[in-house]
Amino acid sequence: MHRTFTARAALVAAALVLLAGCGSSDKKSTDAAATGGIKLVKSGELTTCTHLPYPPFQSIDNGKVVGFDVDLIDLVAKDLGVQQKIVDTPFENIKTGAALNAGQCDVAAAGMTITEERKKNLDFSLPYFDATQALLAKKGSGITSMDTAKDKKVGSQASTTGEDYVKAHGADPVSFETSDAELNGLRSGQVQVIVQDLPVVNGWLKDAANSDFEIVANLDTGEQYGFAVKKDANDELLAKINAALTKAKSDGTYDTLYSKWIGDKPTG
Repeated sequence: MHRTFTARAALVAAALVLLAGCGSSDKKSTDAAATGGIKLVKSGELTTCTHLPYPPFQSIDNGKVVGFDVDLIDLVAKDLGVQQKIVDTPFENIKTGAALNAGQCDVAAAGMTITEERKKNLDFSLPYFDATQALLAKKGSGITSMDTAKDKKVGSQASTTGEDYVKAHGADPVSFETSDAELNGLRSGQVQVIVQDLPVVNGWLKDAANSDFEIVANLDTGEQYGFAVKKDANDELLAKINAALTKAKSDGTYDTLYSKWIGDKPTG
């Protein structure tokens, strides 16, 4: 009697597993159909990997992640009929493709410069922002360029093109995990000058707490930012991102968001 009951229970359990598997498959198919054939790592959400904080591209305001990148990816999520969910992860895991390969997210949006090295691990969208770097130091520091900075203690954010730039110009930078930590390193005297993207620095200088500091040099590095998806695995989502960017630039939405988060667009 006990054996018979166990056998029947096993059969029922196996049937339930089979049904559950069919249901899961059907649900994934339905989800993909609802988003134009695009499979998302989590149903009903476009999951975005970023590295916080990095204002004005992404930062936390009153418990919510906001910024230029956030608003642009929201346009993609709206086209897909889903909500954007943001995951904070180390930048190293973003630029190497590790976060996307591990299924942590569908898209990476982290104020990330498009480089040939990163293209080996990621598929990038159309460029959405022309970036330059800046050197920030205390007023009266005497630092006026990278040449005059390289013999000083220079701070940089880890794994960034800014850090690469400092190294390429003969300096051995003190590396900080986040932009906030980098700024605090300058404030506390750990370093005498830091390199960071110009919009980030401009945002810092709006804070009265940073009034003792100034931009001592602009560095035109010719960089462009792009959003990224998993390498050779998500052409459909990449096409959606590019379409959203193209539409935003043609209908004025991009300019509105640029003005909101960055300021006046450069001319010429």
